[in-house]
Amino acid sequence: MGLTATEKIIAAHMVEGEMDPGGQIAIRIDQTLTQDATGTMAYLEFEAIGIPKVKTELSISYVDHNLLQSDFRNADDHRFLRSVAARYGIQFSSPGNGICHQIHLERFAVPGKTLLGSDSHTPTAGGCGMLAIGAGGLDVALAMAGQPFYLRMPYITGVRLKGRLGPWVSARDVILELLRLMTVKGGVGKIIEYFGPGVATLSATDRATIANLGTELGATGTVFPSDEATKGFLVSQKREAVWQELKADRDAVYHEIIDMDLSSLEPMIACPSSPDNVVPVREAAGQPVSQVIIGSCANSSFRDIVVAAKSLESSGIHPFVSFEINPGSRQVLENADMAGALRTLIHAGARIHQCGCLGCIGMGQAPATGTISLRTFTRNFSGRSGTKDDRVYLCSPETAVASAIKGVITDPRNLGKAPEVLLPKTYLINDNGIIPPPEDGSKVSVLRGPNIKPLPEFEPMPEDLQAKVLLKVEDNITTDHIMPAGSKILPLRSNVPAISEYVFSAIDPEFPSRAKETGNVVIVGGENYGQGSSREHAALVPRYLGVRVKLVKSFARIHKANLINFGILPLTFIDPDDYDRIEQGDTVNIPGLRSALLKGSDRVSVEINQDKTIQARLELSERDRSILSAGGLLNWVRAGIDAGRA
Repeated sequence: MGLTATEKIIAAHMVEGEMDPGGQIAIRIDQTLTQDATGTMAYLEFEAIGIPKVKTELSISYVDHNLLQSDFRNADDHRFLRSVAARYGIQFSSPGNGICHQIHLERFAVPGKTLLGSDSHTPTAGGCGMLAIGAGGLDVALAMAGQPFYLRMPYITGVRLKGRLGPWVSARDVILELLRLMTVKGGVGKIIEYFGPGVATLSATDRATIANLGTELGATGTVFPSDEATKGFLVSQKREAVWQELKADRDAVYHEIIDMDLSSLEPMIACPSSPDNVVPVREAAGQPVSQVIIGSCANSSFRDIVVAAKSLESSGIHPFVSFEINPGSRQVLENADMAGALRTLIHAGARIHQCGCLGCIGMGQAPATGTISLRTFTRNFSGRSGTKDDRVYLCSPETAVASAIKGVITDPRNLGKAPEVLLPKTYLINDNGIIPPPEDGSKVSVLRGPNIKPLPEFEPMPEDLQAKVLLKVEDNITTDHIMPAGSKILPLRSNVPAISEYVFSAIDPEFPSRAKETGNVVIVGGENYGQGSSREHAALVPRYLGVRVKLVKSFARIHKANLINFGILPLTFIDPDDYDRIEQGDTVNIPGLRSALLKGSDRVSVEINQDKTIQARLELSERDRSILSAGGLLNWVRAGIDAGRA
């Protein structure tokens, strides 16, 4: 039996385990990336491990999220990140240089390699034939320390492409269609691998868009083959030396196959407030829009900017629309300028912002009350934009610019002949924004501002756990619900006591104060709990407030891993109907919990109010159980170092 492209990468990097779907494996990590919203904590964790230098082939610290400098805090964090990078042998991408995933694709992605990033959209590099996975910052810190990354061996879903995209239809519509078919939880426990003759018609940046938004399926990653299109992209980046062919064997077996004819697709749009609430644009057409933004790690490449500019060569922006451009990288900005696209956009009235995430993470660009905002962003969770009860739609650059021209949601096919965008054979390359570390960083002083606080210490799991159900929530709770983003809260990422005041603030603003008075806390939830961002703060900060257990119907992958890393027990209902038998305010007792963990029990009894008992599942590896018993991954690693295990 042949291997898929994904299996070939995993087999080449396997440290522990077998490629049996669902079983635990450990893989060697070649590269890591962090961004500033998660990186400050990741590097505090790396420092706590206590090794003098990173052990990966390549590690890069990007600054792309917290770009607004309304006070000292973001600037202090950037200075900290720059000094940490110099101290420990890490490349540093400066503020304004661009979005981590766009830059990594351009300058560092290598077919056949593994990449672990403290950002959920790290799988973008799968467009270049990498196995790229998003994870919590602590997992990334351990990878930088030379430790393998542990995960459940994913099922491999094959998407077989044929045909060619039609006029005004682009890569964004491919992944929106897949989100419509699979939903935001359809990819949990899976890697999505694309194959078939249609793949050859997609450029590397097209593939990166699709791989990026595979994250919204809940997938562990997305992998494209490395072929002539990949080689051509690397040639254009003057990095052809790293190219190697990667493709599935002819007799490779996929867990499931989804067939998609690219020529049959039409422009699609995700309606508020979920990336899988997808319909054809024609069904949403005619609604007035007030804001349109092209940008984010999904759609801010050269091609995305230029297609908007060419669409505006003979048209203007509607007077009631704020049309905004967030370039993905300085390279994109410079090459768009060389192509004449910037002049066209500026002349048409577009607002050109700095290269970064910006409104996608809620760092500015909040829309007006009660208005529709069209964005090429990754997520449209309610309130994520910074405006309460927002109406955010997600779409392709073609749909975005067509709607900016007409002032209403518009199927771009109504604009007439589609523009042709020719990608540069060689990009103008400027790496001045990437600062390499010195050969010997041991004398570099790490600079810390007053907002950077030490990591909290957590105690081991007790034998018997008594706690109170302080919050009960529904299905598809996101990490934005748990630990919000935005310009007010993001600058607090390196200050756990301060940011703890905002835990669950979107659902229950009184939760932090009640948690401080309660002691041990249980959270009860529904399906796909913790979907969205990789932000480990959604586990770390609740643990700081006393959350010891999350009992839900099912977990999103990264969030479950982060809970384990910080000593929060992830339990799932064996009988989903038991969700209705436990309420906010109930008292919970789990006797013999520590022993159950260490003995490998697959379930525990959860006593509720001393008058009823339900059964909950422990879906944990032996390593997970040891980590939870120790009170978290850092405790476990330190104990292992002391015992000579790590």
